[in-house]
Amino acid sequence: MSYIAEGYNSFETKKTPSGTVKYLPDPKSVIALIQSGKLKEHILLVQGGTTTFLAPALSMGAIGVITMSGAPESHLGILSREFQMPCVMTTYLTDSDSRYVTGGNNDAHFAAIIKALEGKKVQLHCEDRETGRIAIVS
Repeated sequence: MSYIAEGYNSFETKKTPSGTVKYLPDPKSVIALIQSGKLKEHILLVQGGTTTFLAPALSMGAIGVITMSGAPESHLGILSREFQMPCVMTTYLTDSDSRYVTGGNNDAHFAAIIKALEGKKVQLHCEDRETGRIAIVS
């Protein structure tokens, strides 16, 4: 299996959720997704591990999360373990040298990840203790 992206694994699990990636940039987008009734069809893509506005989606049964920054010790890492929801953090595209830089300007890095993943059907693979992987599903 080839992986389009990798990152830190929040916790080791055999769950391999599949869904269409939905980028959620703000609280309004989270509420709209919840109200659509289609939350469980999506893997949620957010900018950081401190994205607290995602909490309502987690408590309502989100199936997986991808973050573009943050570590397993961050807010979303902790919540993903509590909810036993696979979470790949500080994601990078496997065919790119671009990586998240703490304190740097990461706009181009984030834009490339959003462009590569949003709207794509993916599956999260979090069975490795350290690395979470994201595969495109056809």
